[in-house]
Amino acid sequence: MHVLYEDAGKLKAETIFSEADTSLQVESASGKRSKIKRNNVLFTFEQPAPEALLPAADTLAATLEPDFLWEFAPQQEFEAAALAQDYFGHAPDAVEKTALILALSAAPAYFHRRGRGLFRPAPPDILQAALAAIEKKRLQAEQQQHWTDELVAGRLPEALQAVAAGFLDRPDKNTLEWKAFDAAVQQLAISPEKLLLSLGVWPNPLAMMRERFLATHFPKGTEWPPVAVENWGDHLPQTDIEAYSVDDSSTIEIDDALSVSLPDADTIRVGIHIAAPALAITRGSAFDDMARSRMSTVYMPGDKIPMLPRELITAFSLDEGQWRPALSLYVTGRLHDGEVLATETRLERIQVRKNLRHDLLSEQISETALADPAAEVPYAHWLRPLWQFAQHLSAARDRARGKPENNDRIEYSFELEGPANDPDSVIHLIPRQRNAPLERLVAEYMILTNTQWGALLAQHGVPGIYRSQQMGRTRMSTQALPHESIAVPQYIWSTSPLRRYVDLVNQGQIIAAAEHGVSARLAAPFKPRDADLYALIGAFDSQYTLWGDFQSAMERYWCIRWLQQQGLKEVRAHVLRENLVRLACAPLVTRINGLPTFERGQEIVLDILGFDELGLEIECRLHEAL
Repeated sequence: MHVLYEDAGKLKAETIFSEADTSLQVESASGKRSKIKRNNVLFTFEQPAPEALLPAADTLAATLEPDFLWEFAPQQEFEAAALAQDYFGHAPDAVEKTALILALSAAPAYFHRRGRGLFRPAPPDILQAALAAIEKKRLQAEQQQHWTDELVAGRLPEALQAVAAGFLDRPDKNTLEWKAFDAAVQQLAISPEKLLLSLGVWPNPLAMMRERFLATHFPKGTEWPPVAVENWGDHLPQTDIEAYSVDDSSTIEIDDALSVSLPDADTIRVGIHIAAPALAITRGSAFDDMARSRMSTVYMPGDKIPMLPRELITAFSLDEGQWRPALSLYVTGRLHDGEVLATETRLERIQVRKNLRHDLLSEQISETALADPAAEVPYAHWLRPLWQFAQHLSAARDRARGKPENNDRIEYSFELEGPANDPDSVIHLIPRQRNAPLERLVAEYMILTNTQWGALLAQHGVPGIYRSQQMGRTRMSTQALPHESIAVPQYIWSTSPLRRYVDLVNQGQIIAAAEHGVSARLAAPFKPRDADLYALIGAFDSQYTLWGDFQSAMERYWCIRWLQQQGLKEVRAHVLRENLVRLACAPLVTRINGLPTFERGQEIVLDILGFDELGLEIECRLHEAL
């Protein structure tokens, strides 16, 4: 004797081995025995063999039409075996009973299961709604398949044109459009990015990267609405100093300038003057909301997205010949050894004599020329004392660190001839030595300022956002902790308030400390243990990292374009570790598969085999080791 029973929603046919009151032991064709509950049994039978029952029943069930069964069946709950008797016109055999059970189970729109072998026809109105839904689903499946076929054939259906650009970053995976696209990706076995580029959603990888970034982070566009400008800082005293700024030619936000005077032969008084937008951008103001929404200027070769509206930048940028409010740090020191004797911080109005440019002056200003009083050096009366004092400051940090600072690496500026969104624009890589005098001079005084102002905040108990480095880990916090690689006891970001929100926040705190002294904690925009300051640190860190990643991707793209424009087939590189190398001619780090083991710094020659602008990679192989 054999039995048909349900197991986890599936029908099974096996031979009865033994029986009990509430259970049976059954044996499959393979000889495996199982214990089943009697309540799960639909019926017993003698013919055919268990392994033949279900295949035969499947074949017969395929011929039974659910709509006819629905019309034929009684309009109340019924047993499948009883319906089989009426339907076939004779006592049904095991195959017929099983076929009817399979047909009823396979038509849930027509028949609702009510228990073991029991069914009930769907009411007419519910049946019509279910059939309409089934038909709709069928049509949708046909539409989805049609779109997939079009995509595979290299054509972008009109219905997908408006949404295709969002498939990479913010897809609605419940839509037919996405499902059709995803099916095409799987069928073609390519990346979604390559498929979208091949369909012309973007004309080139550069457009894809830029537009994805802008759509995600600047959905309303990058331009600020016009803002009203006031005469901020007009009440501040004017200070007649000879100050100069030093920046790249592309810089429009002049944050800092330097002045110098020599009270006597061995005393120097250096003024570090920082633009003061915190006078207008106060905590909780509309301007503050603007700056906080971006956290930083976004940089990319040939382009930038400023943190602040242009009207505010113009109002506070230390442009030559214009009186501008500035937060100034005056440092008095000994010229012969760099000992800092006194510092003073104050708000004032200054007029920068000239906005000097790195790229126009660097070749004329060398260490040798600065050390030779007879050598002609532009702005020598300003540069030489600043350079002499900066060297002492740098040497003091080297002694604190226990070793010289490693700043001899070449950095590159990116200059484009043509629009930043055109991959055919000509890219120029301009090498810059980090240890060039102008670079080192400006960097040294910014370090001095960030160190002294960090100490000022700590001295008055005013919270600030510090950057510390201990055990090789750099982090931001409200604690005045040492920065090991810079070799200073505390360090904040405060010298780029037109470009970085953290500097702007710190500037408001520094102004409070400078103006209110012992009561500064009560007057500062952020009070001690202000929860919003901690939240700001996390938000800034996250967004600043995003901007940095995008800048790195854009620079990597333009490095690859530069290699192509130069027609280079062979390049030199230096091994960093394992298969990671840095090109000698461009700021590009890449991996070389199969690279033999070399010592760090080993110079090698690579053959360039291909470029992947989408993946931002170059394909290389080792040519020779030098």
